[in-house]
Amino acid sequence: MAASFASSPRGFGALLALLLGGAALSGCASMSETVAPAFADPAKYELYDCKQLEGERKALAKRTADLQALMDKAETGAGGAVVSELAYRNDYVAVRGQAQLAEDAWRRNRCRESPPEATPPESSPAAAAKPASKSGSKSGRAAR
Repeated sequence: MAASFASSPRGFGALLALLLGGAALSGCASMSETVAPAFADPAKYELYDCKQLEGERKALAKRTADLQALMDKAETGAGGAVVSELAYRNDYVAVRGQAQLAEDAWRRNRCRESPPEATPPESSPAAAAKPASKSGSKSGRAAR
């Protein structure tokens, strides 16, 4: 039955369209790395200082990871590759483009990662040892 479907002109055309569609979608994934900057404003990060760029880079990295997770999850379902491409690929490519431009500005400004913030010191030991007094219950009885 499958051999007769593929050998018919209509079946062959459908099979060819399916294969070409799959090839086109798989080509999008590799092409997105080179096209990504075309989907972002090249001047967006020109006036950002290093502190702003650091926050933007972290936010873009998180968004990229979130979109990648969504695409991976979509690909597990029936027709998932198509859903993944249609629903998330354009946003993913745009975010990757922004991240690349932010990274270029980061290097151009010679920025460095800020050190992690130190945990605030605990309150003084004397304040921690001092018990909190309850208002009035025992002192009111002692005064009677």
